[in-house]
Amino acid sequence: MGAAGSGTIITDERAARLVSALGPRCIVLVGIMGCGKSSVGRRLAQRLGLPFVDADTEIETAANMTISEIFAVHGEPEFRRGEERVIARLLQEGPMVLATGGGAFMSETTRREIARAAVSVWLRADLDTVMARVRKRPTRPLLQNADPEGTMRALLEKREPVYALADTSVWSREVPHETVMEDIILALEDFLSLRPAPDAA
Repeated sequence: MGAAGSGTIITDERAARLVSALGPRCIVLVGIMGCGKSSVGRRLAQRLGLPFVDADTEIETAANMTISEIFAVHGEPEFRRGEERVIARLLQEGPMVLATGGGAFMSETTRREIARAAVSVWLRADLDTVMARVRKRPTRPLLQNADPEGTMRALLEKREPVYALADTSVWSREVPHETVMEDIILALEDFLSLRPAPDAA
């Protein structure tokens, strides 16, 4: 889905209709680190009048440690187990926009929970885009090595087929966050059958 949302005005009525169609379900944003889940997610939540929750922030709060510290002290497997527990709990807390960490959707357990309690949106992004973004925040545990670009390329190759299992997808690219947010709303409207089919007359 390209720039379909460019210039689109998301009225209060459309936002309310979307939230009503969601019912108790959350909107869960998935995708590789640097694809914009938190920055776009905050704007999406504000536009829809829903709470915004960042799963990584919740994990850090629960562990009283940063993500980097959890990786360093306990290792990635223990982090992933905690991530599963935190996301399962958040999904029980009613409608919200939930931004997940880049590896969260790789868990079959988490995918099953998301499918049950949410609509998932894959924020797709190419390698150049995400590398330009993650270089601004050099604290990502999985990129603390001599070849972060090679690591990112391998992560994309491994994870994209799994991200593609999400309910819908939108391209995250170098446009204003509001444009990507509008694309997400359009994609959700399509998924929830809220947009009328093109007039065939």
